[in-house]
Amino acid sequence: MPVGEMGAFLLFLMIVFLFGNLWFHFIETILRQIKKLFTRHKNSSWHPLPPDKED
Repeated sequence: MPVGEMGAFLLFLMIVFLFGNLWFHFIETILRQIKKLFTRHKNSSWHPLPPDKED
């Protein structure tokens, strides 16, 4: 395998990696926005603490 073909193959792999990484962050951002849209008015505390007792 000549050096030029190896370089082209590594460049192709780097482009695929960068595209996959950008795609992942794009989808995660969309999912985060959808989750924020549906959980906006809910209480974020999953286990509320009892009120403090004053002495």
